[in-house]
Amino acid sequence: MSADILHSGHINIINEGAKYGIVTIGVLTDEAIAAYKRIPILNYSIREKVFENIKNVYAVVKQETLDYTENLRRLRPNFVLHGDDWKTGVQSLVRQKVIETLAEWGGELIEIPYTRGILTAEMSDKYHAIQNTPDYRRSTLKRMLKIKPYIRVLEASNGLSALIVENTKITDEANGEIREFDAMWVSSLCDSTFKGKPDIELVDLSDRLHTINEIMEVSAKPIILDGDTGGVPAHFAYTVRTLERLGVSAVIIEDKTGLKKNSLFGASVKQSLADPKEFADKIRLGKQAQVTRDFCVFARIESLIAGNGVGDAFFRAEQYVYAGADGIMIHSASADGRDVFEFMDSFRKFSRDIPLIVVPTTYNQITEDELREKGANIIIYANHLLRAAYPAMVNTARTILENGRSKEAGERYCMPIKEVIELITNGI
Repeated sequence: MSADILHSGHINIINEGAKYGIVTIGVLTDEAIAAYKRIPILNYSIREKVFENIKNVYAVVKQETLDYTENLRRLRPNFVLHGDDWKTGVQSLVRQKVIETLAEWGGELIEIPYTRGILTAEMSDKYHAIQNTPDYRRSTLKRMLKIKPYIRVLEASNGLSALIVENTKITDEANGEIREFDAMWVSSLCDSTFKGKPDIELVDLSDRLHTINEIMEVSAKPIILDGDTGGVPAHFAYTVRTLERLGVSAVIIEDKTGLKKNSLFGASVKQSLADPKEFADKIRLGKQAQVTRDFCVFARIESLIAGNGVGDAFFRAEQYVYAGADGIMIHSASADGRDVFEFMDSFRKFSRDIPLIVVPTTYNQITEDELREKGANIIIYANHLLRAAYPAMVNTARTILENGRSKEAGERYCMPIKEVIELITNGI
């Protein structure tokens, strides 16, 4: 069982099982569930208690992976009951392994017809509403950090891009998993660019909050906000309170000072770093201002961007962790990412527990698995939807001018207008 919203279909399987003997339920841990679908609303200990107290349930066992072999061999059941909805998709491999294991002692798999019509639109809407409450949404990022090997994050800059991040997923049947984005990155660069303004902290907090509200209207995944420098320390404390109240999960602030120059310019422009002690004090003020334990303040280190090297980056990281930073984002404009790996090696000797955040924009040939092996906990794709949208729009505009009509542009670059209407009416 992986469900945390029980319905008549689950009770039906339990009652059917009681016809064959005493019923033991394998309850999947949060980590096991997160490996192939969204994390559960209720954590394992609560779900365990719920199942223990259902009629006809004799015992509950913890199922820590999607491979049930260990528990099956220990219990050696005469029968395994499961809904018949796992014959295809990511769980089909699990099913086959169960059949092979039961064959070792002549056990039998009994598949109960899936109860259709249970997951109605009304139930889905209620679940989505729970996810989108400020307290639940805010806490989700920290829960993910505890139970997922790493968190995959994609930029969202408006309601439409938020819908894309919310709903885009692929099925990797070979590995028995569904891949999707776990959270959204609200980038100051993208927010400014979509508004036609330079990325120099010109877009103020009120405008940034408007973007966040647009995103929250149509999505339920946790939000990490690009907070630039965090502004004046006294102001940052109020920013933390505001973001926390809305349900934002984290803010990342960078240790630069003066007029902002985008980090991806690297050392080609003068990048002025803040005094580490003063920046640490800003982090401390932000942490003191927050009300809940769920909200995170992450420190973004710009030493590699400024050309100051890994030693300076590590020195700053220590100061920021001691000041209370919930995690460290190491940023680099290098093409090979070697300086990032060097920093990660040093930092992981200092702490195995503090989350590390990376943004592989320039070193994009490095895979998520490689970053995870080096110790990355959060991987942010920081501006890719913006960068994809701009050339498509420019090409559409040029094609209309070249042909004196929109037919060619519509055929090459545009989705049918009917699909656009359905997209927003029905969701992606």
